[in-house]
Amino acid sequence: MLDEKYITNRIRELCDKKRMSMYALSNKTGISQSSLSNLMKRGSTPTFYTLDKICDGLGITLSQFFSEDMGKLELSSEQKRVLETWESLSDKEKAAVEIYVRGMKLK
Repeated sequence: MLDEKYITNRIRELCDKKRMSMYALSNKTGISQSSLSNLMKRGSTPTFYTLDKICDGLGITLSQFFSEDMGKLELSSEQKRVLETWESLSDKEKAAVEIYVRGMKLK
């Protein structure tokens, strides 16, 4: 169960991990510094839209924001390229790639 300050604590944690100040987060998100400051001081829950903008500014997805596995937050440029290519594939192409990769692993 998430407590009432989970989201603001998580924002702080991720900013610290990425060595990003609230000023930098404000610049990346387009959310004013005063709005971010008020959110963080009150420990209130932002709207979905605001949280999505914060995640974009942090370079993560909403899923990663709520993930317990911190190791998945940092992707190499190679992993990012593979995921971008994967997202552009049709379901049929994804199935073919999966079969191919599993076949490679068996060798």
